[in-house]
Amino acid sequence: MTLVDTNVLLDVATDDARWVRWSLHQLDAARIRGPVLINAVVYAEFSIGYVRIEEADRVLAGVGLDLIEIPRAALFLAGKVFRRYRAQRGSRTGVLPDFFIGAHAAVSQVPLLTRDPRPYRTYFAGITLIAPDETQPA
Repeated sequence: MTLVDTNVLLDVATDDARWVRWSLHQLDAARIRGPVLINAVVYAEFSIGYVRIEEADRVLAGVGLDLIEIPRAALFLAGKVFRRYRAQRGSRTGVLPDFFIGAHAAVSQVPLLTRDPRPYRTYFAGITLIAPDETQPA
């Protein structure tokens, strides 16, 4: 199983010139390994760009994703990580979704496919990330 971060889906949906090839390749590789999953947070973030639910669902179905529930233990962990972030004077407002996604991957012990590994490496030690090599161009 592989959990997919929103940025990878947006690369595909928007045909991002820099990242679409990398993201499609990684999604194909993940499908070979097993189910490719998103959670409600990823779904909500992805759906922002669509007027109708059917449009968002069509794109996600085309990528071959399954929507799964976030385990309660992951929700709890996300809250604790967010508290730690705030205690360290973190002030960015959009981090909580990343904490839900990272905690889900960590608690479920599944790899996370993402193009932005920084928040996950910082707050979820031991999480398996499928991310671009930062020393090579995409």
